[in-house]
Amino acid sequence: MLARSLIVLLVVLNAGVAIWWLARGDAAPVPAETALPGGVARLQLVGEAGPAAEAAPPPTPAPPPVAAADEPPAPDGASAAPPAPVADASPAPDAAALQCYALGPFTDAGKLAAAQRALQPRVARLHVREAPSTTRADWRVWLPPQADRAAAQALVERIVAAGFSDYYIIASGEQANSIALGLYGSEASARRRQSALRAAGFTDVQAEAVGDAPPATRWIDVASNAPLAAADGRALGAGRVEPLDCAGVPATPATAAR
Repeated sequence: MLARSLIVLLVVLNAGVAIWWLARGDAAPVPAETALPGGVARLQLVGEAGPAAEAAPPPTPAPPPVAAADEPPAPDGASAAPPAPVADASPAPDAAALQCYALGPFTDAGKLAAAQRALQPRVARLHVREAPSTTRADWRVWLPPQADRAAAQALVERIVAAGFSDYYIIASGEQANSIALGLYGSEASARRRQSALRAAGFTDVQAEAVGDAPPATRWIDVASNAPLAAADGRALGAGRVEPLDCAGVPATPATAAR
């Protein structure tokens, strides 16, 4: 009797389990997804990745923060540094317009001072410089002294036979028995005479300046806002007006001559 009751109980329990199993269904409940902040991708398990996940576009990056129009005030004890000044690379208008000239040569101190006084109100800078003279007024061509008068006369005959004239035998003094072959007003003319005589075989012929060297000349260098012409130089007593590099004119204001 007890065994029969146990069998009936087991059948009832098995039937109940079978009914419960059929009633629950195959799909498990899907948990609701939690909303994520923008730009944050949902974490997926390896088994969850599928075609839909691969086709999903990448998250859109958040836009960069926009700077505020007004800068926040500096903290206490700190002062904002002022903006650095921008250097103006353009030249000063006066310096860009300057034109420089050399007026001269002046050999007379009075004419030089008068030209300075006339130029002083017209120019921005004025400087007087001295230029030593490199030219001589007269040049002579000559042959050194010979052993005696007879030797000098024999040499003169050779010179005449070579087609040259304008000779003179010095009779006395330190240069006695030397032969003068001409006096010339420029070095170029004297050098040409010397070259011709040497080409004819008179290799000892010399050319040299005579007399004292001319005095040094002076020039007025100016930096002017207006151009100067040759006529302006002549009016001031200067024989020439030559363009000049402004770097050669000292950066000092023009001063009146005394």
